[in-house]
Amino acid sequence: METLAVGAEPICLANTLTVEHKPTGIQIIKGILSEVRYARLDSRIIMTDSTEKNIPVRQTGVGVTVVGIAARRSLRIGRCGRGDALVAIGLPHVGSEVIRGEKERRIADTRDVCTLLSLGFVHEIIPVGSQGISYEAETIAEDSNLRSTLGPDLQLDIRKSAGPATVVLCACPHRYFSELSSLIQKPVNLIGTLN
Repeated sequence: METLAVGAEPICLANTLTVEHKPTGIQIIKGILSEVRYARLDSRIIMTDSTEKNIPVRQTGVGVTVVGIAARRSLRIGRCGRGDALVAIGLPHVGSEVIRGEKERRIADTRDVCTLLSLGFVHEIIPVGSQGISYEAETIAEDSNLRSTLGPDLQLDIRKSAGPATVVLCACPHRYFSELSSLIQKPVNLIGTLN
């Protein structure tokens, strides 16, 4: 999500698994491939994988590295404008909440990022992780030498961890908020303004 969000094209995905190849490694690789297909990247990305073949293991560990490429002018960093709306897609979930939130379509995913990328009026996109929506709102603002003003009566906890990027924050002109809301089939919340 982070590679896509900045406007880069993922070209390689390397996963390093600290498990035996069969059966655990194969199952994890199937899961990774499923996510790559879900993001509609399967024909454009090279995937390498590594599992533990030399020693027996008793714990599961997964590392994933995505390499992307972009022309500097295509990067979506520091493109926000004064008066842009800050919009949160998805709701913050962490731990076991993520599975329930995914089933109930309350968390953002790679397809949501791809939809946002296709909208010419979206200036910047940032996946929200463990530091919460308010932290990433400040990051978006700082990237464009702006400040964020967050709404006082929000319907979601902007300080809560969004775990594995269960929320995507984006910036766009206020006049496009309704259109954006109609195109995303997840919870969409206006959380503030950049100034």
